[in-house]
Amino acid sequence: MVYAVVRTSGRQEKVEVGSIITVNRVSGDAKGKLELPAVLLVDGDTVTTDAAALAKVKVTAEVLDDLRGPKIVIQRYKNKTGYKSRQGHRQDLTRLKITGIK
Repeated sequence: MVYAVVRTSGRQEKVEVGSIITVNRVSGDAKGKLELPAVLLVDGDTVTTDAAALAKVKVTAEVLDDLRGPKIVIQRYKNKTGYKSRQGHRQDLTRLKITGIK
C-alpha cells in the first residue's frame, strides 16, 4: 500500500492514488493539473521522511471542481453597550483527485 502526506493550503493531508480531497482554493494549470509537495511517503514497510529523497517524489492531482463551503455565521455582542454585529462567511474550496504518486 502506497500513500503520502502532502502539504496544501497550510494543512497536511493523507492521500492515496484515486482519493478525492477538499482543500482551500488552489488553481492548477490550463489542463487542471497540479503537483503537491510531499512531507512523508509510505511504500509498504518503507517510510521516507528525508527532504532530499522527498524532493524527487511527485504527487500529481487533477482539479475536479471549485466550490464553496458551508455558511458560517459570526456574531459579536457586548453586554450593556448596545453593540451587536453579524457577519457571514463561506470559504472558497477546491476538490482534487490524486492521480499519481511517483
